[in-house]
Amino acid sequence: MGRHFLQIPGPTNCPDEVLRALAAPTIDHRGPEFQALGRRVLEGIRPVFGTGNPVVIYPASGTGAWEAALVNTLSPGDRVLCFETGHFATLWQRMATELGLVVDFVPGDWRHGVDPAQVEERLAADPAGEIKAVCCVHNETSTGVTSRIAEVRAAIDRTGHPALLLVDTISSLASIDYRHDEWGVDVTVAGSQKGLMLPPGLSFNAISDKALAASEHAGLRRSYWDWRPILETNANGFFPYTPATNLLYGLEASLKLLREEGLKNVFARHDRHARATRAAVRAWGGGLEMLCQDEREYSSSLTAILVPEQFDADEIRRIILQRFDMSLGAGLSKVAGKVFRIGHLGAFEDLTLIGTLGGVQMGLQLAGLPIDTGGVNAALESLRDESQ
Repeated sequence: MGRHFLQIPGPTNCPDEVLRALAAPTIDHRGPEFQALGRRVLEGIRPVFGTGNPVVIYPASGTGAWEAALVNTLSPGDRVLCFETGHFATLWQRMATELGLVVDFVPGDWRHGVDPAQVEERLAADPAGEIKAVCCVHNETSTGVTSRIAEVRAAIDRTGHPALLLVDTISSLASIDYRHDEWGVDVTVAGSQKGLMLPPGLSFNAISDKALAASEHAGLRRSYWDWRPILETNANGFFPYTPATNLLYGLEASLKLLREEGLKNVFARHDRHARATRAAVRAWGGGLEMLCQDEREYSSSLTAILVPEQFDADEIRRIILQRFDMSLGAGLSKVAGKVFRIGHLGAFEDLTLIGTLGGVQMGLQLAGLPIDTGGVNAALESLRDESQ
């Protein structure tokens, strides 16, 4: 009985307002009613990225927006600098290689974000400017680590290097403070199914003037992903292909919710729930650890928890799903079976968090971990202290 607890770090739960919007009748995507909708969402999405520049919307997953960021700005044989911060950073690096780019892939331990000092060192060693782009994942969904993009931008600026800065915000947009224009990001990649509280199916590129200029000379093949025809038709509120009309209805509803709460309040809410979750993990003890090892890089979208070696994180997840009908995120790739992830992003409130942590606490006990049962109380105290 009761609803399923979907507490993976995306797709997230859709608010009722969004679900109702998605259920509206589909309209003519070449007619004036759609044109008005197109103009509203194309304008309304910009503040979420922190940009006054265009944001391109694709009917695609975030992976499509990765590819769009690369093919619109780069040419075959170009060098790009990527950092191994987790599973999704590794996939983006693999895509770049498959597209014919030469990738300098800086190895990492999956417990830290992009090191700004390494960015500066690598770019300072490239006075000829052979590196054309720096690719970073802002919030690594597989590890719960948030890279310090403002510091990465400062590191690039200290070298005077002309490389573009491409940033994946798929699990941070509308959840963690992000500033496309202020931080000098050239292409920001995002998806609909996390902080924007929509089903999967939309992806985004926020584009700087520098990236637009680079796209005029980029030599990688592009057709569907090409910004030029999209921006041309977007100027009149339309798209050069059949758009995902009902997802755009949902996007408009989501943007309204974000405006009403205020982005600063949205970010503060996510920060607060993340701190309460970490308080619970620390109180549980039992050999559990935050996968992220740098307090400056704790994610406010999710918490990835490393279990002791003698336990199987997937078995813990299985018990929790079977007994309490709650889905938690799996460990991916290098951390498969070692980590489970609690998503606390999107349409999320105090009572949902406490229900989630209660299910995790009971599941850990059933799995035989020697935890302290004060985890939920520690989270409650954290929430109470911050609300006073």
